[in-house]
Parts: sequence; structure tokens; C-alpha cells
Amino acid sequence: MHLLSVLDLDVKETVFLAAAAKSNPAKYAKAIAGKSVVTLYEKPSTRTKISFELAAKEMGAHVIDLPNAHLKSKHEDVFDSAKTISQYADLFAARVYSHEFLAEFSQYSEIPVVNLLSDEEHPCQALADMLTISEHCGLEGTKVAFVGDSNNVCNSLMLACASAGVDFAVASPEGFLPGEKFLGKAKQLAGASKSKLEVSSDPFKAVENADAVYTDVWVSMGQESEAKEKLAAFAGFEVTQELMAHAASQAVFMHCLPAQKGVEVEKSVIEGLQSVVFAQAGNRVHAQKAVLLALIGEQELKQKLMQGIALEEA
Repeated sequence: MHLLSVLDLDVKETVFLAAAAKSNPAKYAKAIAGKSVVTLYEKPSTRTKISFELAAKEMGAHVIDLPNAHLKSKHEDVFDSAKTISQYADLFAARVYSHEFLAEFSQYSEIPVVNLLSDEEHPCQALADMLTISEHCGLEGTKVAFVGDSNNVCNSLMLACASAGVDFAVASPEGFLPGEKFLGKAKQLAGASKSKLEVSSDPFKAVENADAVYTDVWVSMGQESEAKEKLAAFAGFEVTQELMAHAASQAVFMHCLPAQKGVEVEKSVIEGLQSVVFAQAGNRVHAQKAVLLALIGEQELKQKLMQGIALEEA
């Protein structure tokens, strides 16, 4: 089993695992002891690298960070790399530009592969987001609004919400709305879970009565050449105090970070009382612990966590 898309794991079950892991970390400090995790960061990272390594190490695994030049050089193809790493490690996790690389690597890998971010999805972020939403808003009868660029973060969060029965509204400028590949799947999931899915180019409509308002940078890493065009297109999509006033009275503000304050979000919003962005960042550790438990943890351990049974030391 791999985690390339947030839908590769049961969203609600993974959030439950994350909450259980967060509630009593000492009880599973040896949950994946003796396991080896290999990571690759083609795209630089602060939160992802720190949180994923902590998640693995706090449960007893050791982590080997592979220099990007080694794996993506012209001297060794993906088939050989995947087969070789499978002989050494128990799990491979990568943060890359192209989702195609992860898809190809997972095709040949004999161990689980985790998407730490690609141009299509950011599943670990979405799982941390769902944990944060469950803590601050609950999942039942909740509405999440995403305002801004319908990027990889939006794709995974939209799918996660639709799968878990959480209403989701997205507002992006024309030309930057979710692609049919992800929107079509989200519509199917929303239909099955009886949740609502709304797509528009009106931020105020999207956030109406929303319990959580989410945004992300308008110009992602690697899109610097598009900055001028995107900044012009997204004028009017900044999350401001005025926009937040149209959300539910107890609404929270979310952002995966890093943020461009004064661009996609007003400084007073992201640094204000409604902001949960740092709790969100902290939940990356717990969500990724749940991912590791699901993929390389012992089945008995996972069952105990799901049943809420305190784990005994091995």
C-alpha cells in the first residue's frame, strides 16, 4: 500500500489514528522500532522535513535522508532506484515537483511510498488539516471554504472533505479552478457521503457560514515565472477581516504555511485569534505518525489504537 493520494487511506480512520497517537505519545514510542525510512526532498522544506522525521523517530524508526542528486541523476533509472531502496528500507517518502516520478517509483517499489508533496496532491498536509478541523470544528455538519489557488493542497483537502462527509466550497479566479480530474472525483465522493461541494469565483459566497476558511500562497515554488500573471488574477481573493466576517462566528483561519502576509492573507487574520495555523503545523507530526502506523505499523497495534486501548510496552 502506498500514500500517493489522500484517498489511498481511509480519511476518518487516519484522523482517528492521529488523534489517538497525539493523545498519548509515550504509549507508542516503539511502534515502528527497528524500521528504516528513506526520504527525498527535491523541493526544499521546513515543516514537512522536520515533522516527518520527528514522526518516524518518535516512534522508534531511523531516517536516512537521500541527497536529491543521487536519486534523480541520469546515472540510475527509477526502476533500479526503487528496487535497490526496497532492499534497504521499510518505507520511502518524497517531496517532489512531478507526481509522475512518485507514480513510477511506486510501480516498481516493494515497500510503501509516501507522497510528501507533488504537483498534484499534498496528502499528509490534508490529513493534518482534517485532524485540525476535527479538533476545532468537528467533522459532522462542518463547512470548509478554500479561497485562492486550486493547487495540490486544495486538491487533497477537497478530496478528504468529500470523502469524510464535510461540506467544501472553493473560490478561485476563472482559469484557476479545480481541474476535472480532482473535481469529478470529489463530486462522486460528496454524493456518496451526502456532503455539499460548491465551486465558484466568488470568495464571499464560498465563505458564507464556513466553519474553517483556508488559503495558500498564490505563487508556489517553481512558479516564479508566473508570479506577475497570478498576482493580477488573484486580486480580490485575499482573506481579510472583512471576508472572515462572512464566515461562521466561531470560524477558524487555516493556512499550510509559509504565508505571504499581505498577499493571500491579511496579517491581522493570520496572526489573529481565529488563526489555527500553528496548531495545524503541529498536527503534521501526529497525522504523519498515523500514516506510518497505517503503512508499516503492526496490525495488532493499529487495532488497539482504533479501539482506544492503551498500548503496552513491547
